[in-house]
Amino acid sequence: MYVTLETERLLLRPFQREDAPAMFEGWTSDPEVTKYLTWNTHQTLEETQYVLDLWLKEYEQPNRLNFAILLKEEQRVIGGIDIVGYEDGVPVIGYNLSRKYWNHGYMTEACRCVLDYLFGQGYSAVRIDAMVDNIGSNRVIQKCGGTLVNTTESVRSLKNDTVTVHQYIVKK
Repeated sequence: MYVTLETERLLLRPFQREDAPAMFEGWTSDPEVTKYLTWNTHQTLEETQYVLDLWLKEYEQPNRLNFAILLKEEQRVIGGIDIVGYEDGVPVIGYNLSRKYWNHGYMTEACRCVLDYLFGQGYSAVRIDAMVDNIGSNRVIQKCGGTLVNTTESVRSLKNDTVTVHQYIVKK
C-alpha cells in the first residue's frame, strides 16, 4: 500500500529503489543498529538492494505499510518504520533509525505519526515490541503511550539466537 505521511520534521513515504545506498550507509551495515533487529548486519550494498527490492514488491499487498523516514531538512532517508505483521488483528510496528540520528526525538515523532494514521484507519490498539536491553526503543514506546503487557522470549531465526522482548500495547 502506498501511503505518505508528514510531521513537522519528517516525511514518511514508501521506500524507493534509490534508497539502498542511504540505507546501507545509515543502518543496514551498522552492527550497533542491527543488533536489535531480526536480521543480520548487511555486508554489501547489494545485500541491502536485494532486501529493498523484496520490500518494494510487498507494496502490492493491501495491508503492507513500510515507510522510509526522511528528515525534511536533509531530504535523506534516515530510518524506516513499518507494520511487521498483525497479531489477532492488531498491527505490530517495527522500526529502525541510523545511529547518527538517535536521541533527537525523530523516532518518537515518526512512531506517533504512524500510530495516529493507524488509529485513523479504525484500529483501537497497536503493538510495539522491543528487546529488553534496547533502552532507547523502550523509551520511544513509552513516550508514545505504550503500556507493557508482556515480557517473552523471542527466537530470531536469522541470527540463530533467543532474546528477551518487551511487548507493549498503545491504545487509541
